[in-house]
Amino acid sequence: MRPKLTLKKIFVFWYPLLATWLMMAFEGPFIAAIIARLPEPKYNLAAYGVAFAFALIVEAPVIMMLSASTALVTNSVSFFKLRRFTYLLNLILTVLMLILLIRSNFYFLAQTLMKLPAKVTDLTYHALWILLPWPAAIGYRRFYQGLLIRHNLTRRVAYGTLVRLLTMALAAISAALIFKWHGAYVGAFALSCGVSMEALASRLMTWRVVRAFKNETSSAGNISYKEIIVFYYPLALTSLIALAVQPLVTFFVGQSRMALESLAVLPVINSLVFIFRSFGLSYQEVSITFLGEHNEGLKPLAQFAFLLIVFVTGGMLLVGFTPGHDFWFGTVSGLSQDLVDFARLPVRILILLPALSVLLSFQRAILVTNKHTGPITVGTLLEVSLIAIIMWILIEHGAFIGAVAAATALLLGRLGCNTYLLWPVIRVLKRRM
Repeated sequence: MRPKLTLKKIFVFWYPLLATWLMMAFEGPFIAAIIARLPEPKYNLAAYGVAFAFALIVEAPVIMMLSASTALVTNSVSFFKLRRFTYLLNLILTVLMLILLIRSNFYFLAQTLMKLPAKVTDLTYHALWILLPWPAAIGYRRFYQGLLIRHNLTRRVAYGTLVRLLTMALAAISAALIFKWHGAYVGAFALSCGVSMEALASRLMTWRVVRAFKNETSSAGNISYKEIIVFYYPLALTSLIALAVQPLVTFFVGQSRMALESLAVLPVINSLVFIFRSFGLSYQEVSITFLGEHNEGLKPLAQFAFLLIVFVTGGMLLVGFTPGHDFWFGTVSGLSQDLVDFARLPVRILILLPALSVLLSFQRAILVTNKHTGPITVGTLLEVSLIAIIMWILIEHGAFIGAVAAATALLLGRLGCNTYLLWPVIRVLKRRM
């Protein structure tokens, strides 16, 4: 019999994963705070946010390589085949990034379709060149991080994240103080350097694991490339749909009222919300680990999820309705007072989003553990569709300010996804309990 699952055991397993996510979450506010203190912060914050949105959509197909590596690499044959698959995918995404960076292609997207201001477009274009290594470095890093997790070396994942943050800090400070670059270029340079060094650190920390695979002679449990594609395709599709949200929001906001101010504050708002969302994002693997074959861990996991919901909602309320708002956006993030005030309503609208993220991670964990992943992709597609429809209505027909429309759409889209997933979750729980 498995030992009884307690809240203490869940916490002990969960907090190192939370630490990793929180370190990643704080990189956004750190970069935004630097850009906000450099010349022309509105234009550069907006350009950095747009460039990051483009980079996210390009990297989307490799973001799930962590799950694939953790699940599939069981011997030397699967290691070498998935590694080749990863490298090929990285190459394809780098070529796609270069196609996007053909000047005529990019300016058609940015100015004709998104209607970005000319100055923001120019800054974004050059920032994207600096982010060219980003997708391949993400894929490389996620592949080797999966090996660390599979071999119970999860602390090394946190060490890699620490390397990333330190590198980003050094790169950002150097670019700002020594090279005197524009803020958007500083942010892009910090991201590229940070993730590249983290990828290298992940490879070095898997040295013994990789050597063991290279010395292995058994080919038991062989896996074909077709099986890899069949396994990975739904994961990549879900990630692609989910990461399409930020470019989608950027597209609509660029055509809204007060577009420049909205584009400037959204990266800072998203960074704040992501800190609280990290509590839920880090909980998914915990739930998958402890749920059990017959969902016997459901009750304590649900209790812990409820405590997380209470905590993150309380934290967002403190930021949204107390002087903590001015402290975070003004003192910490370095925004001007007009942008601090501008961000107040969108933050208040998004107060429940971290709580819904905890619920979503728990719902996904139940479906993954019960091998019923189809609804996850459908739910993500529903969320993105709702965001697009709501933003179109609010901006084109409601004349909403861009940041307010974005916050409203993000909240209602996530709520729609949570609601849809309730039914398949209830079905699998009734079937397996």
